[in-house]
Amino acid sequence: MKTRLFLMLCLLALPFVAQADDDKPIRVDQLPAKAQQFIKQHFAEKSVSLAKEESDFFDKSYDVIFTDGDKVEFDRKGNWQNVSCRKQAVPEAIIPEAVRRYVSTHYPEAKIIKVEREKSTLEVKLSSGLELKFNSRYELIEIDH
Repeated sequence: MKTRLFLMLCLLALPFVAQADDDKPIRVDQLPAKAQQFIKQHFAEKSVSLAKEESDFFDKSYDVIFTDGDKVEFDRKGNWQNVSCRKQAVPEAIIPEAVRRYVSTHYPEAKIIKVEREKSTLEVKLSSGLELKFNSRYELIEIDH
């Protein structure tokens, strides 16, 4: 009896789960204002290949992919969460000064090609392949080769 009830609930929930992960292309002017400003400020010279809105049950996020392959991910409010560059360094202005200083001191030949913000950490990937994780005070807490 319990198994049948569980299976029925799963079948009833299936249409909602199928719609939960919904990606749809949007225009850049449909991004949150904060995301639009970020793109104008840091990627003004680039052309957008695709902007999309990703929705699930509890959250919404946005991805912007440029024609050269660079990518920026934003949260529902338009705050950047992830910036990934293929051929050049991530714009210096978005990297905290303490992190820039650490990288230039310890890895002067490398450039930062990816930066990812999480709740209490900041992770950067260097052109050398190293990944560095910093805490909320921008102190190094992990190195991944």
